[in-house]
Amino acid sequence: MQTERLEEGGTVRTKPKANSYIPKNPDGIECSIEQTLNVIGGKWSFLVLRELFCGVKRFGELQRQICGISPKALTDTLRHLEEQGVLEREAFPTVPVTVQYRLTPKGEDLHNILQAMKLWAAKWT
Repeated sequence: MQTERLEEGGTVRTKPKANSYIPKNPDGIECSIEQTLNVIGGKWSFLVLRELFCGVKRFGELQRQICGISPKALTDTLRHLEEQGVLEREAFPTVPVTVQYRLTPKGEDLHNILQAMKLWAAKWT
């Protein structure tokens, strides 16, 4: 866990840095499933990832291809995935500004998870 040192009247204590929370199960052991869900577990995240596995997309393309997603929900999801390093946003100096989204290597590593979900759904739903 990342910590920072705080010195108060000769006493040194540490506290977790912001955004360094690591989920633990009831036994206090780090939970990798919960950590993964914190990164990609949003309502729309998997559908955004599904579309980006097909290649670079613009905002409007994503909105058209993900049925039912509002512009705000798409913006929030894209922003979260970008902050987590799963995708990258590239803006071009056009009028109006053109923005494209693509998966990073970290995002591309999620392909097997989505493929497993697809196979599970085909079998059980």
